Amino acid sequence: MNETQAREEICRVGKSLFDRGYVHATAGNVSVRLNDGFLITPTDACLGFLDPAQLAKVDLQGQQVSGARASKTLALHQRIYESARHFDPGTRCVIHTHSTHCVALTLHNEQSELLPPLTPYFVMKVGHVPVIPYHRPGDPAAAEVVAQTIGRYGEQGKPIRAVMLSRLGPNVWQDSPMAAMATLEELEETARLAVLKPQGIEPLTEAQIEELRQSFGARW
Repeated sequence: MNETQAREEICRVGKSLFDRGYVHATAGNVSVRLNDGFLITPTDACLGFLDPAQLAKVDLQGQQVSGARASKTLALHQRIYESARHFDPGTRCVIHTHSTHCVALTLHNEQSELLPPLTPYFVMKVGHVPVIPYHRPGDPAAAEVVAQTIGRYGEQGKPIRAVMLSRLGPNVWQDSPMAAMATLEELEETARLAVLKPQGIEPLTEAQIEELRQSFGARW
């Protein structure tokens, strides 16, 4: 994917997420890693009305090159790429949203992971989603905790594709904007199931998860 294609894809995915209610107002951001830097949505931009020419471009050191001012979450995106690419070298896109049901699950008890293995597609397409304790939006300390968490899970042989920022929203990453959007969708829809039926949900058994590992390469 070249830079022009990446700009168009960020805007297409942003509009799709906005139109279907996965993001609202000016919440959320999308980035793509290029060979010479990063594209990221501007600070306080509405993902439903992005202009490809106004996307922020920064170099590999995070210095602004062109476009509107980069999202305040740029440092977090950079640390995700840096850490995740040790385990998934093809990582090229990060999406952050304030998805309603994911956030709802963090408003009560703090937990180490957002969801248990409730459905086969959650296990296959998303995997473990560690919950990162609350930090204010844009706090550099959050980026450091996320990077450490990615490293810890990866070293345990359980590379992750998402983390959940408590009271803020999920960050997901994949090898393209389309794949990252699909991961985000599966995560939010599984969270919605958990909110709709908060009591008495039985997770998949270890035998069922092992079958998903053997049949589909699930990383759980």
